[in-house]
Amino acid sequence: MGHAPRVGIVGVGVISGAYLQTLAPRSDIQVAAIADLDPARAATVAESVPGARALEVGALLADPDVDLVLNLTIPAAHAEIALAAIANGKHVYGEKPLAVDLAGGQAVSDAATAAGVRLGSAPDTVLGTGTQTARAVIDEGRIGRPIAATAVMANPGPEPWHPNPDFYFLPGGGPLMDMGPYYISALVHLLGPVTAVFGAASRLRSERVIGSGPRAGERIPVDVDTHVSGILEHASGVLSTLTTSFDSVKTSAAPIEIHGESGSLSVPDPNMFSGDVSFCALGSTEWELIEDRAGYVDAARGIGLLDMLAAPDDAHVRASGRLALHTLEVMTAVLESARTGVRVTLGTTVDRPPLVPLGSRFDLREL
Repeated sequence: MGHAPRVGIVGVGVISGAYLQTLAPRSDIQVAAIADLDPARAATVAESVPGARALEVGALLADPDVDLVLNLTIPAAHAEIALAAIANGKHVYGEKPLAVDLAGGQAVSDAATAAGVRLGSAPDTVLGTGTQTARAVIDEGRIGRPIAATAVMANPGPEPWHPNPDFYFLPGGGPLMDMGPYYISALVHLLGPVTAVFGAASRLRSERVIGSGPRAGERIPVDVDTHVSGILEHASGVLSTLTTSFDSVKTSAAPIEIHGESGSLSVPDPNMFSGDVSFCALGSTEWELIEDRAGYVDAARGIGLLDMLAAPDDAHVRASGRLALHTLEVMTAVLESARTGVRVTLGTTVDRPPLVPLGSRFDLREL
């Protein structure tokens, strides 16, 4: 390109602020344009970012002065925006999930491959010191051969605190599609790809009550399963049990635990970049805290985009479109299995992403 990568952001909802905190202060990348369905909101955000222009969505996607589109739209628009950006020769990094269904995700992945552009996707939280330190311990052989894992995300749902939680309970929402990308991405980083799944799910309430904001007390319909469990069969032979729930008052379960022949690991919340990793050796009764030994230090959202820009080639992109597509298929396959009662074999796979060395810094390359 001969210049710092120029990023155009589509969608400036709440999460955009976290990305801008990471990207806007850097001198080796330029936030060049901002677009949103609400032009006034786009203009307000652009005014706060030196050098950024407020554009209409279509104009940004076609702008020759934008090299990479950061897609922060709602999930239902992820595939549409990504495909339009790719059609205009842009690299794309987007929020999770890659799309709301496997066909959409596959279309985005195929288009990026055909166009020769890079495709990346959140979550990048798993590139922080929490998940990556656990990965390093596994790679060192400290727990022996991994045998099994558990992953648990359980809470009462978003309606007690979110003023407009409707989309969480519409197709493409639910606890698995909303939070599953964090847990499944972490499991793939830790244990490798998944080959098949079993699933079970329930939806015991047809309505939810909004608990905050101007719509407090309003009832909204539930059109998705709100408690989903899956057994993931990894190519390595490991069995992971995943539970995601909007029907739990509280849990004391570890977000992720990995069990091996000679030890167990407690892994922190994959929705966070850091956290305590604990190890218990076979024969011991106590957890031992592990010091950070891998991962981006003090990372924040946007680190996956920077990792993509710094990668020497597509195979070294850690928060990659390939991983996002595989994660999406795991989720849709669990839901299909829950619906049919049949074990589902996956059609996608992905290489286990490279470990992030502790404290890694960026040398952004021209794409």
